Amino acid sequence: MTQRQALEDIPKLREVFEPYFRIGAAVNPSTLTAQRELLARHFNSVTAENEMKFASLHPEEERYAFEEADRIVDFAAAHGMAVRGHTLVWHNQTPPWVFQNPSGGAADRETLLARMKSHIETVVSRYKGLIYAWDVVNEAVSDDGGELLRPSKWLDIAGEDFIAKAFEYAHAADPQALLFYNDYNESVPEKREKIYELVRSLKEREVPIHGVGLQAHWNLVHPSLDDIRQAIERYASLGVKLHVTELDVSVFLHEDRRTDLKEPEAGMLERQAERYGRIFRLFKEYGEHIESVTFWGAADDYTWLDNFPVRGRKNWPFLFDAGHRPKPSFREVVEAARS
Repeated sequence: MTQRQALEDIPKLREVFEPYFRIGAAVNPSTLTAQRELLARHFNSVTAENEMKFASLHPEEERYAFEEADRIVDFAAAHGMAVRGHTLVWHNQTPPWVFQNPSGGAADRETLLARMKSHIETVVSRYKGLIYAWDVVNEAVSDDGGELLRPSKWLDIAGEDFIAKAFEYAHAADPQALLFYNDYNESVPEKREKIYELVRSLKEREVPIHGVGLQAHWNLVHPSLDDIRQAIERYASLGVKLHVTELDVSVFLHEDRRTDLKEPEAGMLERQAERYGRIFRLFKEYGEHIESVTFWGAADDYTWLDNFPVRGRKNWPFLFDAGHRPKPSFREVVEAARS
């Protein structure tokens, strides 16, 4: 039996989890080519890694650049995949012109909101009916102390209602699209409560928000399964949909700064497999709330974790290895679906 035949004999993730939720992967122009067969076989949803962020789509005030985003949407359409849009408003990867007046100083509130509205209308309208869900606002909650919102130029210039405005503009552009607030450290209790408070306040004001995106950049130990469970239950209590939006399981703890490993050390992949199994059993348990689970990549040949938090260090965070072969984690995840 050839390796190709062996790979074709393994279960398809998208079919295994069809009764529960969509299975997605973040993609980019390189992985659309390098991982084409893997993506088409195992996933029924894709998210653009960077190609739909403000800086990529709208680098200059009078110029949009849709080519790479269109490629991703076309790939999804050709393979019967759903598309999640990521992301409309973020403090990062937003070009400087958005926040500036003609003389280079800070734009005023009215100008900034008008630019936000124009951008959201243009982007969301272009993909109306093609992108079913958007991460409208990304990472606006602070990691620090008592403050609710992260300091940013959006907040400084437009005020805290920039968040509500973004959702209103997106809903007007595509009333059928599901609109999400998306963030990391979403299962850390202190930040969980801030995210909960933000979403609760938006819903109380009847802002058109439909869900919370749990980024889920986790590792072999953190966050605890209990913290993940409590986060799911806390957000679900608001009556919103939940999407796991950027899942990966690093084989390194956050404080581990080693750079010398060329392959996983003994036991790493087994611990990762056990972790993935427990995570997906939990996701399945809350399948009435979780509608989509997206990995922030597809296989170990490409991951942003090769450069974060330690630049140049190789990581192995996915269910498929660098040769696109299933790892022990794949088997555990399939078993979780079937158990």
